[in-house]
Amino acid sequence: MKMDSVKQSMRKDAVVIGAGISGLATAFRLHKAGLDVLVLEKSDRVGGAIRTERWEDFLVDFGPNSTLDTSPEIGEFLQAVGVHHQRIDANAAANRRYILRDAQLRALPMNPPQFLTSKLFSLSAKLRLLREPFVAPAPPNREETIAEFVERRLGREFLDYAINPFIAGVYAGDPRALSVRSAVAKIYALEKNYGSLIKGAIKGAKARKRRGETDKTRAKLFSFRNGMAQLSEAIQAELRACIETGAELQDLRLANLPGELHAVRYLQAGRLHAVETRALVFTTPAYVTAELLRTFDAELAEALLGMRYAPVAVVFFGYRRNPGGRPLDGFGFLVPEVERRRILGSIWSSTIFPGRAPAGGAALTTFVGGMRQPDLVNLEDDDLAGLVRDELSEIMGLTTKPDVVRIQRWRRAIPQYELGHQKRLDAVSRFETEHPGVFVSGNFRYGISVGDCILQSRKVADAVTRQGRDSRTVPLATENSLT
Repeated sequence: MKMDSVKQSMRKDAVVIGAGISGLATAFRLHKAGLDVLVLEKSDRVGGAIRTERWEDFLVDFGPNSTLDTSPEIGEFLQAVGVHHQRIDANAAANRRYILRDAQLRALPMNPPQFLTSKLFSLSAKLRLLREPFVAPAPPNREETIAEFVERRLGREFLDYAINPFIAGVYAGDPRALSVRSAVAKIYALEKNYGSLIKGAIKGAKARKRRGETDKTRAKLFSFRNGMAQLSEAIQAELRACIETGAELQDLRLANLPGELHAVRYLQAGRLHAVETRALVFTTPAYVTAELLRTFDAELAEALLGMRYAPVAVVFFGYRRNPGGRPLDGFGFLVPEVERRRILGSIWSSTIFPGRAPAGGAALTTFVGGMRQPDLVNLEDDDLAGLVRDELSEIMGLTTKPDVVRIQRWRRAIPQYELGHQKRLDAVSRFETEHPGVFVSGNFRYGISVGDCILQSRKVADAVTRQGRDSRTVPLATENSLT
């Protein structure tokens, strides 16, 4: 983008583009470090995919409904923001999760004794797992999909009834397309570092304990009393006048010479504003960042535009009284692709956290579409609701008509870390090296969860503050895993 000369402009230490959780968390850290920060958000609200709504006596999270406490740093961040006292941990019942197999909901085993007695996996699949420590690692230069990796190490049944639904629940993605190195980097690292998933799980647990980290299978699941938006709203309140919503970028100028400042011009409420800054941080989705930076690096833009996003429709059913059907005695269930259903899964929101439904009632959130069946997202509201009613009736015996139905479509919900993802990240790192003071972040780079975004914000904020003390290039790490 070309910028005309500006006679007067604001001067900021850092400008953050995008007020999703990545942008908000990064800006908050920079603000606490004493930097004068400006956050520019095109829409009229902050939070990005975090969207919480109260409807009558129900609370609905249309985006992330929770996150995992995998690091002490997450708790420290919540305390710094001042929202730690509003945190609520998931009920113990949420530890029970179900997978659909042969039209029956079967509990997902969470420990070795449960695995041995589980009806989710056949005897042959259980015996196949004993071979895993003796499976040779893949060649170092071979990039595998998650499906290839899992079938090679654990067998087809484990892929179909454990990993396939897990990937649908996390990425709304296809394990046959996602890169094992990029999408599940810690699992990939177990083979790379230990030669075996089972050996790595045992030895890796000791290493995590030394670092004060918690494995995701044991980490506490949490949200907030008023939903996940309470986090983004608390950061917004702390940043106060640092955030400009309804701000549409008009021009960018990236610094070319040492000591030169980056410049941004944006339109808000019919007025044109200009700002100069030494640090420019992009936290927008990959496809948005691509268009913003296309003028400066066409190769980077094409790399980012090659990243696909899964479309997802979120269908919420609220019941003022117990709707009957099977007991809502767990987190919910996921649906493997081999079961040939029309939903990805359903979470039983009122079981997981209090305050999601009136006393004696129930709240269910069901997900439709993803990379598995993307066209279903385009159905009309009545058809989507009818589809979900039919599926829940057949799977859960739930025939009661919901009192409240709310639907949210995300046309580009979750970035897909597919084969070649690392090359895209390499292009981003190269761009940062060539443009000192420009930083590219967001959930397409270091992990898609809210917890991942909180952790990555430290990486970015530290790089920005170091850059403020050192005029040399300080690129971010090229790996998407958080270490």
